[in-house]
Amino acid sequence: MQQFIQNLAEKNQYQATHLLEILREIQSRYHHIPADAIELLAPLLNIQRTRIISVVEFYSFFTDKPRGQYELLISDSITDHMLGKQQLMDYLVDKLGVNIGGVRNDGLVSLDNTSCTGMCDQGPAGLINGHALTRLDQSRVDVIADLINQQIPLADWPSEFFQVDDNIHKPGLLLNTQIVHGEALKTAFSKSLKQTMVELDQSGLRGRGGAGFKTAMKWQFCSEEAETERYVVCNADEGEPGTFKDRVLLNSYAHQVFEGMTLCAAIIGAKQGFLYLRGEYLHLVDKLHSVLDERRKFGLLGNNILGRLDFDIEIRLGAGAYICGEESALIESLEGKPGIPRNRPPYPVSQGYLGKPTVVNNVETYYAAAAIAVNGGDWFAGVGTAKSKGSKILSICGDCAKPGIYEYPFGTSIQTILNDCGAYDASGDVLGVQIGGPSGTFISNQEFDRQLAFEDLATGGSFIIFNNSRNILDIVNNFTHFFAHESCGFCTPCRVGTSLLKKQLDKIVDGHGSAGDVVALEELCQLVKNHSHCGLGQTAANPVLTTLERYPELYQSQLKKISYEPGFDLDGALETARRMAHRDDAGAHLAQTDVE
Repeated sequence: MQQFIQNLAEKNQYQATHLLEILREIQSRYHHIPADAIELLAPLLNIQRTRIISVVEFYSFFTDKPRGQYELLISDSITDHMLGKQQLMDYLVDKLGVNIGGVRNDGLVSLDNTSCTGMCDQGPAGLINGHALTRLDQSRVDVIADLINQQIPLADWPSEFFQVDDNIHKPGLLLNTQIVHGEALKTAFSKSLKQTMVELDQSGLRGRGGAGFKTAMKWQFCSEEAETERYVVCNADEGEPGTFKDRVLLNSYAHQVFEGMTLCAAIIGAKQGFLYLRGEYLHLVDKLHSVLDERRKFGLLGNNILGRLDFDIEIRLGAGAYICGEESALIESLEGKPGIPRNRPPYPVSQGYLGKPTVVNNVETYYAAAAIAVNGGDWFAGVGTAKSKGSKILSICGDCAKPGIYEYPFGTSIQTILNDCGAYDASGDVLGVQIGGPSGTFISNQEFDRQLAFEDLATGGSFIIFNNSRNILDIVNNFTHFFAHESCGFCTPCRVGTSLLKKQLDKIVDGHGSAGDVVALEELCQLVKNHSHCGLGQTAANPVLTTLERYPELYQSQLKKISYEPGFDLDGALETARRMAHRDDAGAHLAQTDVE
């Protein structure tokens, strides 16, 4: 172990910023992070062992307790549940002889749930030692169990078990307009970087990760900072359940994404970039390294790019933390720390990675920026609405005939999208759609004339469809448990509030709620929403709030029915309670909601 840890530290230049990468390799080798490894690593990286322990405890892919030689994690996303995930999990428990969250007695296999793995268009899905498993069913589970029991190396497993498809069904403005490698950079240098910024501004491009901040403005702010050392970061940590479009862009269009990052570097004056890739996309790493090597070979990365620029890109892998999709939490993770969001201001454009000015943009944003550099701002701005320019790439899944990737101009109606993906059957059977993932908005089948746009229904890309066979409260319960699990624990309103939300909703869904519990649930939602530190807590109540607004009767119908003895005067008792609620000497002042 000592030699292994020494080699790891040396390979990573003894840099504490590489802590996640080092711990991923330790976890892969020992199937946990041994205490002895922490003791050996701390002095080599010149950091306290407590810092390493805090990182191990923060990320779900790390553990200080041994897991099986085959670490099997099954996605707990709502889309996997819709495809029979729970029955499959029960079958796995029986077939493998291991409990959920446990390790088999022989230490060969462990089994547990994990958050959405970004394979919502080809589930039920999971991970085996970090590698993606798709389209799981009982027949595949039978084979997997035999392979594990025979201790067959993953490299010798059937390749179709690990096959991840793009499933692009409707390309649009961007996906139909691929650029030649280096074309965006050559065009920008020939026009001038200043003119390219003008084109980017005219395009109206806004961040495609969900927040929608104007891209040209972000790049301009960063370029104007007095500090000359600057960084470019690509946020590829798409952890929102139901989202997988960045996975497809990196699989098939990585050259253009990296070109957009390099264009940004040229404009802001950066020499180093990072692609922060969610840990669930381990299967993309080798391919992405090959693309980077090609770009270096073509003179599009590295020193003296086209005679004008020095810039390179490094890939960093996450380790299972939804919160790292928030840009300041991502930067903390890049620095080898727990991904806890920072207080803002200052914003990353002025103090980001290592305290230096940093641009953080989504995969789709860089992809679009490269195309705009070639085709011009008017080309992009000519599509969409007045406030939402261009197109949006959607990850569509759930109850539809053709789950996958679709690209639409902003302003497209939800009805049109549902028609295209085969959401309707002969009876027109659609209950509603979750736009923007759990942190977004649930819309009912009375709202399908609404539009995909920042001014109406904004989304980072998630689009989950539910038919009338689905139970809305089951959906909300899944989302609420997701947020409680993914809370980073930094602030009390989110750490405690999401847990209380989960328990309160469980109480109602299980039929144990009584009068006032729905009102109490809504009040708790507002507390979590209005007082949480970052976007996770601020949106964690959205599944409850958006469905409670549309289906209040569903929540009320779950409440416990109270029966009374014959002759009990309910009206009289309520009137007495109302009078007591307003008396100064009542001892405790009952709220009107409690009275009701």
